[in-house]
Amino acid sequence: MPTLEHRHDIVFFFDVTNGNPNGDPDAGNMPRMDPETNHGLVSDVCLKRKIRNYTELAKGGQPAWRIYVQEGAILNERHREAYAAIRGEAAAPAKGKDGKDSGKLNPKDETEGKALTKFMCDNFFDIRTFGAVMSTGVNAGQVRGPVQVAFAKSVDPILPLEISITRMAATNSQEKADRDKGGDDGDARTENRTMGRKHIVPYGLYRAHLFVNAALAARTGFGDADLAHLFEALGQMFEHDRSAARGEMAARRAIAFRHASLLGQAPAHALFDRVTTHRRFGGELHPVGDTRLDNAPPARSFGDYEIRIDRENLPAGVEIIEIV
Repeated sequence: MPTLEHRHDIVFFFDVTNGNPNGDPDAGNMPRMDPETNHGLVSDVCLKRKIRNYTELAKGGQPAWRIYVQEGAILNERHREAYAAIRGEAAAPAKGKDGKDSGKLNPKDETEGKALTKFMCDNFFDIRTFGAVMSTGVNAGQVRGPVQVAFAKSVDPILPLEISITRMAATNSQEKADRDKGGDDGDARTENRTMGRKHIVPYGLYRAHLFVNAALAARTGFGDADLAHLFEALGQMFEHDRSAARGEMAARRAIAFRHASLLGQAPAHALFDRVTTHRRFGGELHPVGDTRLDNAPPARSFGDYEIRIDRENLPAGVEIIEIV
């Protein structure tokens, strides 16, 4: 796979309508929020999970495109594959002081350690992309990935809604009998139903930043084909992630700043400042945060926004690529 020769800094916009883009398990699965500003948050782990899931669907476990972090996967078994490939046989676990199987494996030397790590990078897309700590008993090394994803934050504050839900069916005959005793009294008929809560964001437009470090890409083998697949995943991953909580999520814009070199021609933050979001209100466009928007109704669709890119006087050696 050709080595990546250009640094990329990416601005990614996506939105959610009547859904929960990233629930917080420590807060009853409410949408993640910054408590000081009420801006919505989506974790980097959540976004990387969607890229992994899309890769599984699109590549179907092809060689070099397998996914390391999968639900129910036993990571040490993945590491043993590397030992079997490098040593030419199923590697035996090391013995503990008592002579029993310790369940641990370590490289014999630095050369073998590098070979083990290279095997994992060559075979697993998410390792050579995001990196991994593979020293969990069966030691296959550590990798710092060239692609880093920051937390996404909503452009405007969000106000999550809590929706009550009930279950119409009974789980057993006794529960059904208890319900039937209620007769025509609506309150009596519903008091035995299981109640639940769903948290939704009526509408939210989120912005995330991604960084592709070409210098680190050379260490993991992340190449041009991987970058093209990453771009594809950003545009398609929500299309294959539908659920009751995320029925309407969509990738709206993805803008990449491509540098002419490995190290880049400009700071990422200066390039990101060129991408601005504006709200439509009163027949005009206003920058998000403008005080004239204080009396504006809440945004309820992507059509309430416009994303602008300042293309004037770009630093030499930087070009803009619109992915989505």
